[in-house]
Amino acid sequence: MNTYLKLPAGKTMTTEDVKQLLERYQTALKKTGEQLGWAYEQAAFPYTVREHESILYLQGDGRLYKGMAISVRTAGEETFIDVTLPPGATHGDKGKANEFSKWLAKTLGGELHLFSGRTMAFGGA
Repeated sequence: MNTYLKLPAGKTMTTEDVKQLLERYQTALKKTGEQLGWAYEQAAFPYTVREHESILYLQGDGRLYKGMAISVRTAGEETFIDVTLPPGATHGDKGKANEFSKWLAKTLGGELHLFSGRTMAFGGA
């Protein structure tokens, strides 16, 4: 099961770029937690990130979250960021994947193709 973001024409990304965006996302969650006065980051992003063969693996906490994988692919002139849930992924993983995918789409622009088959269009930065 996967969702993907089709980037605007001419925009490219690498796995390293996505890794930096993931770090930026985590920093934003941490700042939100500081403003709220509790460890929001751990609740909002219960994953450990590791990279292997140009794929980012997000390992869940084992209880409510199992994990997901994030990769970048190109097809001709188009670039896509794929967020894939493995077999056994939880509803929580799907929710977190949707949240991160929407954040990516708002940040980068493009067309977000959700797990449900629906498409959302974003203007980008």
